[in-house]
Amino acid sequence: MTLSTTTDNRQQVRREAMDALTPEIVAYIEECAGDTYASSHLINILHKVQAHFGYLGREQMDAVAQLLQVPTAKVTGVATFYHFFRMEPRGRFPINICLGTACYVKGAERVGDRLCEELGIHFGETTRDGLFSLEGSRCLGTCGLAPVIMIEDQIYGNMTPDQVPALIEKYVLKAQQEEQDQNQ
Repeated sequence: MTLSTTTDNRQQVRREAMDALTPEIVAYIEECAGDTYASSHLINILHKVQAHFGYLGREQMDAVAQLLQVPTAKVTGVATFYHFFRMEPRGRFPINICLGTACYVKGAERVGDRLCEELGIHFGETTRDGLFSLEGSRCLGTCGLAPVIMIEDQIYGNMTPDQVPALIEKYVLKAQQEEQDQNQ
């Protein structure tokens, strides 16, 4: 999408932004754009966009830049600077492995290696089928169960590399069951 940057063409910018964002997000950005320090709202805006879409796509970031009347590079710079923003869609089942001290000492690296091997992806990536994404965390707060994996807010403790295939299979079957239920 190429959005116009002239203020004379605000309605066209708004129409094009509506294709990339939701009406609620556009309204919020327009409200923020009226503020003297409009760009100070950028992080909150990006959080809203990511909360809705699951990530920050190029089209969405371009629309935010146009509505706020700031360079796209500024929006992209903020989005890529902070670790909590994602530029790619997450998998249906995000897998978060704790890499904190307790988990690391008890074998989290080996569990992570096995996850990468089984899924065919690296940390920060999503499987081709969109089912899984793999991320590392500094601490999930369950050190007594180290090493720990979290999938869909469910904690799996005392993980070993040998347990990884069965855990992945559990979620593959869950996705298949959900799809089957939707088709009935």
